[in-house]
Amino acid sequence: MSSLSSSNPLKSSKFILQVLCGGLFVYSLIQFAPLLVNQSHAQKQREVRGLISSESGVGIKGALVSLLGSSTRTKTDRFGKFKLSTTLQGSQKLKVSAKGYQSKTHEIKLDRDFTNVMITLQTKTSNDEDETASQLPEPTHLEMAPPKPSVSSSRRAPAKRSRRAKTTFGLSISGTGHGGGGLAVRSKAGKKRSRRRGSRRRAKRIVQQAPLQAAMRPKSPSEQARGDEYKKIDENDFKDPKAEPLSTLSIDVDTASYSNLRRFIQNGQYPPKDSVKLEEMINYFDYSYSAPTEKDKHPFSVTTELADAPWNPKHKLMHIGLQGRKIDADKLPPSNLVFLLDVSGSMNGPDRLPLLKQALMLLSGTLRAQDKVSIVVYAGSAGLVLPPTAGSERRTIIEAFSKLRAGGSTAGGAGIKLAYKIAKEQFIKGGNNRVILATDGDFNVGVRSQAELVRMIEKQRKSGVFLTVLGFGRGNYRSSTMSDLAEKGNGNHAYIDSILEAQKVLVSQMGGTLFTIAKDVKIQVEFNPLKVGRYRLLGYQSRILAAADFNNDKKDAGELGAGHSVTALYELIPPEDVKGQAGQVDQLKYQEAKTRSSDEWLTVKLRYKKPDGDKSTLMTHPHQGDQGDWREASEDFRFSAGVASFGMMLRDSKHFTQETRTSKWNLVKSTIKGALGKDHQGYRSELLDLAKRAEKLKP
Repeated sequence: MSSLSSSNPLKSSKFILQVLCGGLFVYSLIQFAPLLVNQSHAQKQREVRGLISSESGVGIKGALVSLLGSSTRTKTDRFGKFKLSTTLQGSQKLKVSAKGYQSKTHEIKLDRDFTNVMITLQTKTSNDEDETASQLPEPTHLEMAPPKPSVSSSRRAPAKRSRRAKTTFGLSISGTGHGGGGLAVRSKAGKKRSRRRGSRRRAKRIVQQAPLQAAMRPKSPSEQARGDEYKKIDENDFKDPKAEPLSTLSIDVDTASYSNLRRFIQNGQYPPKDSVKLEEMINYFDYSYSAPTEKDKHPFSVTTELADAPWNPKHKLMHIGLQGRKIDADKLPPSNLVFLLDVSGSMNGPDRLPLLKQALMLLSGTLRAQDKVSIVVYAGSAGLVLPPTAGSERRTIIEAFSKLRAGGSTAGGAGIKLAYKIAKEQFIKGGNNRVILATDGDFNVGVRSQAELVRMIEKQRKSGVFLTVLGFGRGNYRSSTMSDLAEKGNGNHAYIDSILEAQKVLVSQMGGTLFTIAKDVKIQVEFNPLKVGRYRLLGYQSRILAAADFNNDKKDAGELGAGHSVTALYELIPPEDVKGQAGQVDQLKYQEAKTRSSDEWLTVKLRYKKPDGDKSTLMTHPHQGDQGDWREASEDFRFSAGVASFGMMLRDSKHFTQETRTSKWNLVKSTIKGALGKDHQGYRSELLDLAKRAEKLKP
């Protein structure tokens, strides 16, 4: 047996050296591993996506977006959208510049894989020189852009020699438009046909290149909102389940209130109280409810959850969520879409017709060969601009959109009649038959009252043609008119305040907006008086039904679209905390209230019809169990509670926690912030930003 030291000195030294080197390598790994991990983390690519728009919500093409402190930059596409990647993290600054607009620096926080931003640029009012954007390649579109229409380009258009005016999409049209929504069209032979003629100045003013540069002083936010109309909304009070054990309502998938109040806050104005609808705020957002499969009996699932109310720990908050079945785009039924477009004089603002045209350009990119599209316009009179055309004929459709001009009074009634007539003539059995009305809601010719207009829509319900109402504009916005039309037309109502919202409503959520999976959906909640001393429904004031309406199949209710979710919240007071509540009555002498002992807090019942059916189907979902501390509840529960608290704060609700204004806003912000989740699209983060802005505004 020989030792290592006595065998071979050279080999022994080499072995010792190897051991020492190996130890040094291991030591180095231990010491520098955290640094390597941090460096790898720092090199992680993060994506920034967003929209650059004008004050009117129209996307700005060709705006230069630069990430300060780096060489990363890009230009916006034709819709004002951009996308860039970076390895930077933490707080960074984006600088945005565009010809005709004041440059703006916007702070962002790069702590997620995806960061979404929406930046509004102010129109230049001084003679300052425009910043010259560096030469960059044309931007990559975030969405598939429609093919270039067969109309001539007008990058260089001498005003004195040419009668071409560049549209919002970089397209050109020939001729002029004066008065009631005139059109100018070139025939295949190249000859120009014009329904109405007018001055070049008129055409140049109506159909302009985005960004639209107003020759007149821009209106302030208060001026812009002065003509808006909203119905008075009275807050729901608490009810006694012993006297009124049933709460019945129609579902509401409208989201217009949220995008409308966002427009107010981003323009530096506190939203009018009656413009804030809690149910439309809550239903604007997506929730992670489990969706039914094709094998499930019902087209939507039901989720319930109960926990303490954040604004009053002695109260409970009941969360009820419906999730519609999701359908792959290639499996959606064929569509028969009739666009009913308001081109009256009231649609002449930059946040109306130009934004509408951009929105419809986005939608045109989703059409398939089996889809049919028609376009009806109305101003002083109604007319068919595009006869039924296959969705594959995208150039023809885009060309028709691009030639729309505003002018004249509003003959909404005549337009509605013509649109429904065409929709019924082109009816697709088993398909999606729908009229899409785009307007600011200012109907002043052709009907004597709003009630007459609503009755006209109501008569069309049985035709199987559904209605989607898209609202545009400010200063003349008729929210109640459009909500009523959508409700009576078996449809939905959205407010388009920017091209980003158009992207959400007409592209990202197209299935829920345009494809109905269940109609006349009603909810009825029966409360257990042993568990619930008082209850009140948050929002849904215009959707509340009588208890007997639940089983009445002749009573209309809301529709649910593919992939859509609907959420309703109830605030509950346990029986032991009812003492001192207003509305208590003495115990009855001759009648005895009989209650059955149960662990159930309530039972949710639902009725719905198939899109082409007349008989309703019943669903029943009892709820038992209490989560307790709301901080331990699900992310969906906490976020919806945050949205509701924000809405109650904007409405100055008497049921919101009676503390200082600062503590109320802190509760709103902390509740939302604690439930942001992954938030890939950035909508929840946007809500938090709106809450921070609203806190600084005066009611």
